[in-house]
Amino acid sequence: MVSTAAAANLADALARAEHAPFLKGLVRRRAATVARIDAEGFDAAFAAALAFDAALPVAERLRMAKADIALIVALADLAGVWPLERVTAALSDFADAALDLAITTALAERIVAGAVVAARPEAPSGSGFVAIALGKLGSHELNYSSDVDLILLYDPTALPLRPREEAADAAVRIARRVVALMAEPTGGYVFRVDLRLRPSSEITPIALPVAAAEHYYQSEAETWERTAFIRARACAGDIALGQAFLAAIAPFVWRRSLDWTAVRDIQAVSLRIRDHFAGGQAVGPGYDLKRGRGGIREVEFFAQVHQLIWGGRDINLRTPATLDALASLAAAGRIESGDATVLADAYRFLRTLEHRVQMIADAQTHAVPPTATARAAVAALDGRPWAAIERELKRHTAAVAARYDRLIADAGPAAPVVPAPEPALTAWCRAHRLGPATVPLIMRWRSGRYRALRSDDARRGFEAVLPPLLAAVADAADPAHAAARLDSFLADLPAGVQFFALLAANPKLLPLFGRLLGVAPVLADALARRPALFDALLADDSFAPLPDVDRLVAEIAPHGGEVATDDMLDRVRRWTADRRFQLGAQLIEGRDPLAVGADLSAVADAGVIVLTDAITAAFACDHGVVPGGRLVVVGLGRFGGRALTHASDLDLVYLFTGAHDCISDGVKPLGATVYFQRLATRITAALSVPTAAGALYEIDTRLRPSGAKGLLAVTIDSFARYQTGEAESWEHMALCRARVVAAAPGDAAAVAAVLADILKRPRDTAHLRHDVLAMRRDIAAAKPGGGIWDVKLASGGLVDLEFIVHFVQLRDRVAVTPDLRAALCVLAENRIISDDLVAAHDVLARVLAVLRLVTAGPVPRRFAPPIAALLAAAAGAVDIAAAEAKVAVAKAAVRAAWHGIFDSGD
Repeated sequence: MVSTAAAANLADALARAEHAPFLKGLVRRRAATVARIDAEGFDAAFAAALAFDAALPVAERLRMAKADIALIVALADLAGVWPLERVTAALSDFADAALDLAITTALAERIVAGAVVAARPEAPSGSGFVAIALGKLGSHELNYSSDVDLILLYDPTALPLRPREEAADAAVRIARRVVALMAEPTGGYVFRVDLRLRPSSEITPIALPVAAAEHYYQSEAETWERTAFIRARACAGDIALGQAFLAAIAPFVWRRSLDWTAVRDIQAVSLRIRDHFAGGQAVGPGYDLKRGRGGIREVEFFAQVHQLIWGGRDINLRTPATLDALASLAAAGRIESGDATVLADAYRFLRTLEHRVQMIADAQTHAVPPTATARAAVAALDGRPWAAIERELKRHTAAVAARYDRLIADAGPAAPVVPAPEPALTAWCRAHRLGPATVPLIMRWRSGRYRALRSDDARRGFEAVLPPLLAAVADAADPAHAAARLDSFLADLPAGVQFFALLAANPKLLPLFGRLLGVAPVLADALARRPALFDALLADDSFAPLPDVDRLVAEIAPHGGEVATDDMLDRVRRWTADRRFQLGAQLIEGRDPLAVGADLSAVADAGVIVLTDAITAAFACDHGVVPGGRLVVVGLGRFGGRALTHASDLDLVYLFTGAHDCISDGVKPLGATVYFQRLATRITAALSVPTAAGALYEIDTRLRPSGAKGLLAVTIDSFARYQTGEAESWEHMALCRARVVAAAPGDAAAVAAVLADILKRPRDTAHLRHDVLAMRRDIAAAKPGGGIWDVKLASGGLVDLEFIVHFVQLRDRVAVTPDLRAALCVLAENRIISDDLVAAHDVLARVLAVLRLVTAGPVPRRFAPPIAALLAAAAGAVDIAAAEAKVAVAKAAVRAAWHGIFDSGD
């Protein structure tokens, strides 16, 4: 027996059910079900009803179960035993079970008929027929009197066929039988079935082959269909087939590029709904709880808009249920937590009231009853006066409408503000501080000559952002230069709709875009090739330091399931491009170039680690693993010193643990040396070969033992023997900036110990000095230094400074760290070098970082004003002349240290 309190709740629910003719009839006809609830509780009664009655014909079995489920769910709701989430989940669970039984029956009937073609060898496991649930069934939120939105798909190789029957005909017959079992009103229906959400429903059959559906969604579908698939799942039939289909079209639904055109499309749909259902917009008799202003649909759209924008980048936001979506969006900081709470409370109230309205007559209605008598019946069913319900309805809908109004405020097309006729345009440009050369550029942009500006949508989007875009150009230090760069950008832009929509939705990006055009052609060109890069600047932490390497690795690493190697190559390239673009923008906005260099190195670390792991795992599938053998990736140069610029390559050395004479244990075994040569070659290619997602890094492996003539990967022991017995001084200098990038923790420690042992060995100072000077002369002969702004190769530049530090590190066995600045600080503290060298390093390194971003080729003698201002800021100077002076002072300090250490006669 249930508890006394539960019995009282049930009695109260039964009393209120008397006000709903549909429920009253169910109570009378299904007395045994009421008795079971009273004896065993709602959960047990629901489980019993869900088991179906096998003694009945299938159609009758489904309808009897539907009557029991409708009664159990209604009484559990009215008794307050089940919250909204449990009510909607129970209805959805029953729909899943009913559909699965209908599909199983339709397939079994064909087999029992005895006229089925024998199973074909190519047929996969599974029935080959699946129901994809959309809408509220897809999100497990079915309402009390709902239809079910389905897409029926099949695999032609797996369906049971009759002799001389085509798979398409068989699938349609199966689908018709399923719909009949569910929806034919023979003693009541189970669920009304809506198949209109399938691709091109007006011309396509009611069941579609999976391959055709995949093609449609990957090439032709519209925004509203993406919205529908936020709440899609395989609910009945061949679940594996349905899940594979949904995985295949996931890139269509969840686009990594932030899709601001989707926002505009959903805004437009919202306005059309409000206009179409104008009679049900105001709270009162006839108010549409689903489509009315501030109603259920607006809560759902509010969540779905934000999911479409951000879900491509954050899998945690891909939750189908509305309440879950609101919670995840708030947790991720994409919507205000207060808004999430207000919308969730309103959603629960509106859905519950919707259920009360539907319980009256089991009608698929969402409207507040038009008569006072009918409203009184709903109120009695709810257990409180209608006036109280209406007050709460007005409060919730007003709160939802206010928040949704903000979301769709800019749904209407914006009229062009910049005039079109040439005389008016010339006057407008003059008034807005734009020179006469801008006029022909604007006319060219409007002519449709550029492919990004040919479609009507693109031109509308462009005109909407043109005024603030031109304002950003006018604010540039060199407006003519910025306008010319904008022209080049638009000429290279492959498509404009998304990019212009993004700028319109995020006006804070416009000034930055103007500065980017003026000072960073490298970033502007990258943005023209891939406008989605701007998405990296939309997060709240876009201009904050990056997280540590472990968290960066977690951003790229696959979440659940394996990712194909080719997909991983593209994934790492896109992610790296996003992060490098973000760091370039930070540099333009004034972040310390030294900090940006450290973050660029962390980004490279993450990419190397993820691709090393992925390629190693894929390689092991064919060749197994070498007992005791594991790869170690060592970074050198600026990468080793965590001081990358936007133009840096990666200096890498590959080592491996264990012995070289072991053999791998895979189906295609290899000796250890060959195994790791091939593995290192594949990793190098993975890091350097351009793919559809672009290039990643230039990789230089010439610092390995014996240089380009040596093996690409050697054992740690072989590396140690070479470095202690054969390596030249310049190779030990290179090791001064070596660090382990990718390795198992124990292996990393072992290699670090080997490096420390090599670098701390005593050396003949005269021999070391001779080697260092000879190497510097060779570099000067091959790459002579330039003018004042050559801060790397010129006399007194960073190469000289590095040579000074590495010579002292090897000579005195102190300050042995790959971080050049940290080494300088230790040497200065020990009075081995002058404090001036730390300051000199900072000026030269900061200027180099900026130069590598703002110049794509040789360093010019003169800079455009915006670039000059950026260089001055990097040097800590008030203007470009003062910056030149600081660079000269820094170089002089390095030259003085050089002569002091190596003797002025050398």
